[in-house]
Order: sequence, then C-alpha cells, then structure tokens
Amino acid sequence: MLKRGLPGALARYRVIAWTVGVLLLLLTLVAMPLKYFAHNDIGVLLVAPVHGWLYVAYLIATADLARRVQWSVKRVVVVALSGTIPFVSFMMERQVRQWVQLTTRGGKEPSAASAR
Repeated sequence: MLKRGLPGALARYRVIAWTVGVLLLLLTLVAMPLKYFAHNDIGVLLVAPVHGWLYVAYLIATADLARRVQWSVKRVVVVALSGTIPFVSFMMERQVRQWVQLTTRGGKEPSAASAR
C-alpha cells in the first residue's frame, strides 16, 4: 500500500539529492582548484554558501522521507552523509529509490547491513 505523501517526498528527495550532488562536484572539481591553483575565490564564494543551504534542505528532505518509510537511525545517517561526499549522493539517490520501491511493493525492508 502506498503511504500518503510518499511519492512527493521521494520526488523532493531525488531533486535535492541531484542538486546537492552537482553543486558539490562543482565546488570540489571547479571552485576549489580555482581557489588554490589560480588564486580566484569567486567560485568558492558563490557555490559554497548555496551548496551549504541546499544541504540543509537535503537533510530536511531525507528526514521527511525517512519518517514516511520508517528507516532506522543508521540508514538515515548514511543517507544524510552521502550528500557530503562527491559522487556518492548520485549512487545513494538510486539506492534510496530502490529501497522506497521495495517498501511500497510490500516487500520486506532490507536489513541495516544493506544500508551501506
């Protein structure tokens, strides 16, 4: 049975996960090298605050989704931290989508060991 508001919560999580992931890559692959190798701070000054505030929105979206599907604390922490490691937010977004689809199909929730 599909829980009320779950499709919207999943959609919000997916959008913010991709946005945070792209901004983190922009920060680490473009802005930081410009700052330290070209001595140009503009990229960091523009991207870092935006990424930081959107990461807060990512945490809120993660908490909302976790509440709706009743994840363990360990899983919530793993998903939340994935927004701080380049490329991992993209992989975690796919994993989260699979977990939610499994949950909505009435399947048994995966064990905490598969939260990695």
